[in-house]
Amino acid sequence: MLRNSLYLSLEPVIRKVLETPEVGDFTCLPAPPRSRYRILAWNIERGAQLDGQLEVLRGHPHASDCDVLLLTEADAGMARSGNLPIAQTIARELNLHYVFAPCYLNLTKGSGVEYHAEGENALGLHGNAVLSRYPISRVQPIRLTNGTDKMARREKRIGSQTAVAADIELPGLPLTAVCVHLDANSTQGHRRDQMRQVIESLDTKRPIVIGGDWNTVTYNSSRAFSAILGFWLRVLMGVDHVIRNHYRHPDRRFERELFSMLELRGFDYRACNQLGEHTISYDVTNTQTRQSLGEWVPDWCFAFIHWALRNHNGKCPFKIDWFATRGLRCENPRVIHDVREGRAVPLSDHDAIVVDVAGL
Repeated sequence: MLRNSLYLSLEPVIRKVLETPEVGDFTCLPAPPRSRYRILAWNIERGAQLDGQLEVLRGHPHASDCDVLLLTEADAGMARSGNLPIAQTIARELNLHYVFAPCYLNLTKGSGVEYHAEGENALGLHGNAVLSRYPISRVQPIRLTNGTDKMARREKRIGSQTAVAADIELPGLPLTAVCVHLDANSTQGHRRDQMRQVIESLDTKRPIVIGGDWNTVTYNSSRAFSAILGFWLRVLMGVDHVIRNHYRHPDRRFERELFSMLELRGFDYRACNQLGEHTISYDVTNTQTRQSLGEWVPDWCFAFIHWALRNHNGKCPFKIDWFATRGLRCENPRVIHDVREGRAVPLSDHDAIVVDVAGL
């Protein structure tokens, strides 16, 4: 691409689009002060199930009362999500302030079954967003270093993961909220380094909440060979043991450096999360999961994955969605499973997580 004259002529425009966050305000009346504020983090899987997600954000007993939303995997102009500006639409429907930070310009329709979505991309952007009942006074996009070549696989994208930090003017508790999506296809060390990039880029003395999809699957998933070796290590450790003590507790061993780094920088993740509670479950019998994994994992691997999960109905739970806070008192952390589990059509492949915060 860097030798292609057409791309070189378009690159300045592409870079400007990817580096410019979209900010808007759909509020009608000022929101009142509260004794504590509820924050939600949710990987909304592109926003493909937008109507159901809006229903949850309007009416769910734990999600409808949220003051700040940290949404990862929000599309803008992608065929797989109806070519809608997902973050903007949610903000408009819920009368919220919002900021959307583009991460990628997608040159294809997506991965797995998304590749066959009807229609064509209108804009082709994908990113992360912060939405709030209260005013957003400052926005800071934080572009993260890629762990793998985003043009090397079937889903071809220009850009990199971008965290978005926003100052939220909560009455009595002004804070900085940071929406973070760490790379899925990366090493444990790369995920740690991406989180370090986020923390070192923050220029604020306010209390901070960081939330999102950290992809703490415990694996080096930068390439298939490393992931396969990791799989057999976990089989030797005992599948039941690993599910119980590591997939649900990645901070204990395989992702320990990331969480230790957070604590060394003054962040607490223990009080603001439901520890040991999964937020995603890979189902190897699911067509969408199989096709997505099959784009980088050899087909012969699936027989061994089925065998390893034979006592678990082919399902494997992980805890990969997290909060970390500094300068805040946290209460009532919760994983909202019913946005995904027990539905004929899950609203996302991730559960939502919430926590209440107050000043120290």
